Formats: sequence, structure tokens, C-alpha cells
Amino acid sequence: MTDIRRQLDEASMGRLQIAGIILCVLLNALDGFDVLAISFASPGIAAEWGIDRAALGLVLSMELIGMAVGSVLLGNLADRIGRRPTILGCLVVMAVGMGAATQSWNVLSLSVVRLVTGLGIGGMLACTNAMVAELANARARSLAVAIMAAGYPVGAILGGSVASQLLVAGGWRDIFLFGSLVTALFLPVALMLLPESIGFLLQKRPTDALARINRLLDRMGHARAETLPPVDHAAPKPSFAALFAPGLARTTILLTLAYFCHIMTFYFILKWIPKIVVDMGYAPSAAGGVLVWANVGGLLGSLLLSALSWRLPVRGLVLVAMIGSTIMVTVFGQTQTTLAGLSFVAGAGGFCTNAAVVGLYALVAQSFPTSVRAGGTGIVIGVGRGGAALGPILAGFLFAMDYGLPLVAFVMALGSLAGALLLAMLRPRTA
Repeated sequence: MTDIRRQLDEASMGRLQIAGIILCVLLNALDGFDVLAISFASPGIAAEWGIDRAALGLVLSMELIGMAVGSVLLGNLADRIGRRPTILGCLVVMAVGMGAATQSWNVLSLSVVRLVTGLGIGGMLACTNAMVAELANARARSLAVAIMAAGYPVGAILGGSVASQLLVAGGWRDIFLFGSLVTALFLPVALMLLPESIGFLLQKRPTDALARINRLLDRMGHARAETLPPVDHAAPKPSFAALFAPGLARTTILLTLAYFCHIMTFYFILKWIPKIVVDMGYAPSAAGGVLVWANVGGLLGSLLLSALSWRLPVRGLVLVAMIGSTIMVTVFGQTQTTLAGLSFVAGAGGFCTNAAVVGLYALVAQSFPTSVRAGGTGIVIGVGRGGAALGPILAGFLFAMDYGLPLVAFVMALGSLAGALLLAMLRPRTA
């Protein structure tokens, strides 16, 4: 009798698996644009409503708070009802939220809308990470998850290029309208191409599990199963408590804290670049261009780490990237005199910060078993997103207290260093 799990781990991936992984890469690219839409729009928002840096920092963080809640709650929900329906629901929330942002009239209304939009984005991140890990075979798993995470800067680059043109021809609301339309277009595509995870079906065992699994195996080009393998009674049940039980608690806590610390540094760069560049006297469209270069660097860093993860342990690669992030974000704070200099240093900072984020996603996928993978990913991303929310707020208050960019950048760079120290204490999970 063929063991379905072993078959999927050892066989070459079928077209449906590859299509599902590619779709998850594109969905993560969509997340990249949706999250950074507020960054591209921030100079126009500040000018229209006359808000200071501290208030803008709060607005910039609202969808990150929503992402934290969405990752935790919807990641756990995906372990209960499935990855596919949760992803489809997140797409609906994101499309509606981006559209609603165009109707905002003050800081409060925009903050509420971005908070709700963040729920969908956070849930999407948790679900796509688990989905890719379960669609890929054993050999390609870390590479597939790293490539999926690399979709984030792709979305930021392409979306940022479009946003810069929209800012030249129109206003900041056009950015959200564009995001809403593109997000809505992904709904029918996901309905057609995105399968449910066989790993989830094996763990959950709905009444028609064998029939559903065999239909998926047919579409993937694999041999049908005659019976389901025995239930893995040792697998933790989908719950928050299981993630903090003996055997998983250390992993959950260290990954969450490492992600929390590093993501503060990551989002300081992504959220504040446009405003910093505009305050130096450059046009909003030029500021968007610097942010695009930061994401070009992020894409290159994520692709390099993805390629290296095929041969080298992911944790070591992430440690190197985090140390590089500490150095380059500090260098970013040393005032650059030209737009080209700003773009180069922002690109180098993006290279290191995003490479570490991509590696962290691969580590998370490795570290949790199937039964709690989406929930574990949700906890790490969700609680860790507190760092994403805290980063722009902390930087905003430091700027409001009249501290200069060199000191603010140095303080924010320490998040990556703290993340590296925490990650050094992580014990790799054995299969």
C-alpha cells in the first residue's frame, strides 16, 4: 500500500502543485503591494490632511495591527476549516478594504479601514505559507516557501512602479483603487487553480476525505490511494495550547520573538522611506522610486537566499542576513547627499532585511508539523507583527522628539541584531 504522505514527499511535483505554488507566490506579491500601498500614499495623505509624523506613524501601523490579529485568528481557523476557503475569504476582505480606503475622509476612518484590510492580509500570509509547504515535495519545500516569500518584494516593486505613475497623474486614492481592482481579479483565478492541501485533508479526515484526496491526486498526476494511512495520534491537535505544549513551546517562542524583533527593522525601512525622502526635498514620485529600489534589493536578497537554501541550512543563512541588516540599516541613517545614494543604500538595506524575512518563513514552515502549521505560522507572524506595528510608531515618536535620522536608524537596526541572537538559540526540528 502506498503511503500518501511519502508519495507526495518523494515524487516529482505535478502541474496542479506547481500551479498552486505559483498562485501563492502571486498572492504574496499582492500582499506586498497591499501592505505598502499606505507607504506610497503617505506623503499625499500627510499633505491633504495636515498631520504630523507621529500621527502618520499610527496610520502606517494600523494594517500591521490588523495583520497581527488576522494571522493569529485566521491561521488557526485554516487548521480547522482548510487553507483554500480561508485564502478565498481573505481575498474578499482585502478587495473590499482597499476599495473602502478610497472613501476615507480623515485619519480615523482610514485607520479603521486599514485595520480591517490588515485582517485579510495577515490571514493570507499564514495560509499561503502553510499551503506552499504542503504542496511542495520534501526536496523542494524550503526553496518553494522561500520563493513564495520572495513574491512580497515583487508585488512591492511592480505596485510601486504603478503607484509612482499614479501619483504623477492623480492622487493617493488612485493607489488604493488600483489595489482593490487587482485583488478582486485574483478571486476567480484562485477559485479555479487553488487546491485544498492534501496534508490538511489527511489530518482533518472529513467524511469524504479519500474521494477528495484521490480527485486531487488525479489532477496532480499521482497514483490514486486505496485507503487512507493510519491517523497520526501523536500529532498535536489544532489549537493555540498545542503550540505552547512541551516539544513546541521553545520553537514557538523563539521564532515569534526573533520575527518580532527583526520585523521592526524591516518595516522601519519600508514604511518611512517615502516620508524621509520627501522631507529631504524630493517629490513624492521620486520617494516612491527610492522605495522601489529598496524592494528591488529585497527581491535580489530573497532570490539569493532561496537559491542558497537548496544547498545550505536555512537558519545559518538567516543569521548572516540579520547581521547584514543591522549594518545596512545603520548605514542608511548616515545622511546621503544624492537620490542615487539614497536608492543604493535603501536597496542594500532591503537586500539584507528581506532575505532574513524570506528565510524566517522557510524556518517556520520547517519547524511546525502539518496539524498546526498554519496556526504556528499565524502565531509567529501575528504576534511578530506587533514588531511591525511598533517599528513605524517608535520611529515616528523618535522623530517627533527631534532625534535625527542617524540615531533613529541605529536604534531601529538593533531589532535585527536581537533577532539574530534569539535565532541562534533555536534547535532545528528533526523530521
